[in-house]
Amino acid sequence: MLLDLRSRDGKHLGQIELSNSERPTCVRLEGSDRDHFLFWDSAIDDGGHLRTCVACGGGQLYRARSFPQVTPFVVVLAFAGAGLALMGFATEWWILILLAVVLVVDVAVLLLAESRLVCYGCGSVYRRLAIARYHGPWDRTVAEKIDDAIPNPD
Repeated sequence: MLLDLRSRDGKHLGQIELSNSERPTCVRLEGSDRDHFLFWDSAIDDGGHLRTCVACGGGQLYRARSFPQVTPFVVVLAFAGAGLALMGFATEWWILILLAVVLVVDVAVLLLAESRLVCYGCGSVYRRLAIARYHGPWDRTVAEKIDDAIPNPD
């Protein structure tokens, strides 16, 4: 799995490749002079899926999808094509082919979207791992509980 490590306050610290079989308890990121301890205790369930955040030890993770950076352009092109079709300008064969190409690119973008796990507490992102079915999408009520549990330094 690939871990985008973040501190408790959400500051991006760096990326590290982790192996479920090795489970290192301490890692040092490139360009860093200090060690970061990982919390593997009860982090992996019986099926080998990540259950809790190993960066902060928090117990709440949610599933998110990361879309490629080309997604906004494809969406704009799709809306422009739909507008052309609604106004009656999509009668030429080359416009229909262009609309079909935009449709294929739009479906490809949806298929290429990568699922990842994100920690509610620290915001660390886990990629390239099998995600258990019990991890749901972001939930505002869970996020509010986590925010209330973390003490405010002010």
